[in-house]
Amino acid sequence: MTNIHELTVEELVNKIKDKALKPSEVVNAYYEKIEKDEEAVNAFITITKDEALERAKDLDALQAENKMDGALFGIPFGIKDNFNTRDVLTTCASQMLENFYPVYTATSVKNLEDANALSLGKLNMDEFAMGSTTESSYYKVTTNPWNLNHVPGGSSGGSAAAVAAGFVPFALGTDTGGSIRQPASYCGVVGMKPTYGRVSRFGVVAFGSSFDTIGPITKTVKDNALVLEQMAGLDERDSTSADKEANFLSSIDQNLSGKKIALPKEFLDERTGEDVKKAVKEAVKVFESLGATVEEVSLPNIKYGVSAYYLLASSEASSNLARFDGIRYGYRAENPKNLDELYMKTRSEGFGEEVKRRILLGTYVLGSGHYDKYFVQAQRMRRAFIEDFKKLFETYDLIIGPTTTGVAPKLKGGAQHNEVDDVEALLNDVLTIPANMTGIPAISIPCGMSEDGLPIGLQILSDHYNEAVIYNAAYKFEERYNLHDELNNLKMEVK
Repeated sequence: MTNIHELTVEELVNKIKDKALKPSEVVNAYYEKIEKDEEAVNAFITITKDEALERAKDLDALQAENKMDGALFGIPFGIKDNFNTRDVLTTCASQMLENFYPVYTATSVKNLEDANALSLGKLNMDEFAMGSTTESSYYKVTTNPWNLNHVPGGSSGGSAAAVAAGFVPFALGTDTGGSIRQPASYCGVVGMKPTYGRVSRFGVVAFGSSFDTIGPITKTVKDNALVLEQMAGLDERDSTSADKEANFLSSIDQNLSGKKIALPKEFLDERTGEDVKKAVKEAVKVFESLGATVEEVSLPNIKYGVSAYYLLASSEASSNLARFDGIRYGYRAENPKNLDELYMKTRSEGFGEEVKRRILLGTYVLGSGHYDKYFVQAQRMRRAFIEDFKKLFETYDLIIGPTTTGVAPKLKGGAQHNEVDDVEALLNDVLTIPANMTGIPAISIPCGMSEDGLPIGLQILSDHYNEAVIYNAAYKFEERYNLHDELNNLKMEVK
């Protein structure tokens, strides 16, 4: 018999609407799974069990009255801890916000609550979403459910690990340079970075405002499309949000005959591991067998992406994080002698090493004498990226390639050791950064396994607001290859 926590979002929706399951039964089943394995995985910062069970009882009553409104009625989910949630601790995995309780809820979360989904808690992440391993969190180190001695990726590592471990059927993440897709790849789940503006950023703590994108992490492609449909839409409180129709499921099962797919040769260069190359080449064969044409292309500017991205994102982070000064809210240093010392001590003590490193880089880049040399040049490279991809999409419907250059690396010093990213981890973002530089949508889906039993992710990209085309291709591929059974049978152990 299938356990409740093994069901997909789609299956849970159907069972609840058929009254085969009550929302309270579903919520209790997930909390039982969390209580069993959370100590090993460390996915949550805050668990909101009392609130979730209370809400589930309300939904039970509505179910009994046949008032099951909302596409996600009774479906639990997890929230990355940089989404504001009213009266629920929101820390961004930082000491700086260790006692912060927002007075409002982020629009994306509110949209899901309006669809009658209910949160089980807030998920661990790299501090202020700055990192690639979830090891820069102030509170704990999250592990990879496939092998507890490996990282889950980052910065949405808690979200990806929670879905892979069966703690939630779906979770929210943010993607500034790959922070949904990279952990989804490492954890063998599905992660979508939508078009910039597809989902409102209102209520999400900013890292790089022109890069930050909100998306879902799920076990299946269809689940992902269903959740994104509920999250997306125009928000008058976010001027960057777009009034675009979000209908992804109606075309998800179309055949791929006639689709033209580009495979940039730079995605499979010497930086990419042999296991990953092999899995992607096998994926190419699958798409060709589905009727699509796959052709090799060149994107030579890709090699400049990491440098340009970190200059721009760090500059925006430097500006966005200036508000954390010990005056209005958040951590405040004790016994400062004057205002200058209050600022210095608060920010020195309240921020972790990785966050301080990026603030310093961004401040330097924006400084007098450096702005034209670094920031302006990086913006020019961003424009070149946009033009390169625009030209490519004049010929091709989709771009594919590996999500990451390798599989999940080992934790540094073991599961209890906290250490910030190194240069190698930053360079691993080379394949995910282009979608953030250009604002286009991209998804990561499982496409293979390494020799040591870790998942490999395939990235599928398309032009702005073409999420439906991505979901269609991803769904048809998933019919040939998926990790559903393997996810349900994870042992949660060190290997």
